[in-house]
Parts: sequence; structure tokens; C-alpha cells
Amino acid sequence: MADVTSILASAYKANTLSVAKSSSKYVAVDPSLYQGSWTGKYASNKPFLITISDVSGFRAKVHYQSQGTSKYQDVLIKDGAFRIGDTKFTLTAKGKAQIKNVVTDPASGQTYLDTAYAAQDK
Repeated sequence: MADVTSILASAYKANTLSVAKSSSKYVAVDPSLYQGSWTGKYASNKPFLITISDVSGFRAKVHYQSQGTSKYQDVLIKDGAFRIGDTKFTLTAKGKAQIKNVVTDPASGQTYLDTAYAAQDK
């Protein structure tokens, strides 16, 4: 039985973490849709804060914070989304975004996808 769950976990990981190629081009975005602070909580009640600044064309500076994790990165926005480390930000509507974060369980070494929703602070 352990072999079956191991195979399923590997297949799930391979399918959810693979990068889908997009044939669309980078285009300038409306800075007001992205710029500012975005807050939310994962299902585990762990809060996060994403601060997006200096949006110019399709480029932006992003700071991601969540319980001891702090990442700074220059990002490229394409198809309403960007990645910062193991976290993907996808704009779903004005002032709303879906956040997907790859988490590694330190005890087992297994990875899973933690999905949450964020709201843009006004």
C-alpha cells in the first residue's frame, strides 16, 4: 500500500509543480491592479503579506512575508501572474488574488501545494 501512495504522491507532485508554457507575450499591466499590500491566510491559519511596488510595464518589485520567511524579488508579470520563490501570485479579480505556495514537510520531506486567497489593502 505504501508503494501506491508513493507513486500517487510523485505523480501529483510532477503534475502540480510542472511549469506550463504560455505562448502569450509580456505586455504592460495596469499598476493599480497590482501595486500595494496584499494580505491573507493559508488553511493552517498562517498569515502572509505580499507587498508589490514599482510596477512599470510588466515588471515589479515584490516582498513576500510569512512566519519567518521573507523573500525579495524582481518579477515579470505575465498572464496576470508572477512567481516569487516557491510562491505563485495570480490576479483573479480587481483587489483579489490566488496564492499557491509549495511547502516541504520537514519531518517527511514530502511537498504539497498550499492554496490561499489574498485581498488588496485599500
